[in-house]
Amino acid sequence: MSARHLISLDDLTDTELYALVERGAALATGAARPAPGGPLAGLVTGVYFRETSTRTRTAFSAGALRLGGQIIGYGAGDLQTNTGETSEDTGRVFSRMLDILVARTAGETAELRGWAAQRRMSVINAMSAREHPTQGLTDLTTLLARFGRIEGLRVLYTGEGNNTAAALALGLTRYRGTTLELRTPPGYGLDPEVRRRAQAHARAAGSVLTEHHHMADPPGGFDVVYTTRWQTTGTRKAHADWRERFEPFRVTDALWEGNPGAVFLHDLPAHRGEEVTAEVLDGPHSLAFPQAENKMHSAMAVLEWCAASLRLPVRDDGGLRAA
Repeated sequence: MSARHLISLDDLTDTELYALVERGAALATGAARPAPGGPLAGLVTGVYFRETSTRTRTAFSAGALRLGGQIIGYGAGDLQTNTGETSEDTGRVFSRMLDILVARTAGETAELRGWAAQRRMSVINAMSAREHPTQGLTDLTTLLARFGRIEGLRVLYTGEGNNTAAALALGLTRYRGTTLELRTPPGYGLDPEVRRRAQAHARAAGSVLTEHHHMADPPGGFDVVYTTRWQTTGTRKAHADWRERFEPFRVTDALWEGNPGAVFLHDLPAHRGEEVTAEVLDGPHSLAFPQAENKMHSAMAVLEWCAASLRLPVRDDGGLRAA
């Protein structure tokens, strides 16, 4: 039995995706509790972040501890890669000492996939340049906990087509009858490859994915309004006047004229007055802070899933993992 990895939501089968979201929602609502004895008892999780993080780092650290595991934390300046050691050698060492590695590189996923090219240690992508898969699971968990279903929900996303938007597109479109409409500034839409993959999911599931680059006709009839901060971690904007390009996509109370029953989601951190007004973020429609808490419940679901794959002996270069 090989270690399970989560580098992209596309690495999951539909069955795995649905099960992780259902488990996260069950933990979030109190309908389920971690298994007695701790699913991570006897396992060590490395938490490695090159970029800043509040929610994701805390979620996986707290989640591993709540599941009975032990953690080792690493910052951007802690590893010998800063003195010339190759990433490949670092990954080989990690896999002989850690059971699970949660890593935020904010770069491309090739490095993470290199670390995952072994059978002993699970690797979890805590955010890369193109996708934030654990945020996608958090968002789906929040929807399921709030509505009791995901099928048929209509979600409006405004702002940059960043890694959070990518994960949302790759996850939500796999649920039957859903609608995801993205309103993104010109030049700041979904990555074309992400859009292609999400459209393929949409065709298979009978869901709808659309993207427009204006806010001239405020859309209505949605169950969810979602935005993220305009200054995505680890990225730079291509245009000097990017703030002016983003201004029309700010979420204000006016959006609720056509969406009176919609809830509001934000992956945080938020900049009140930029991508969203304080009245919306702190108002009665907002689920932003329960959504942040659900990151821990989603993290626990992923950690349990990975731990289940680590409980049998695995041979690798002559080594044997104890069961």
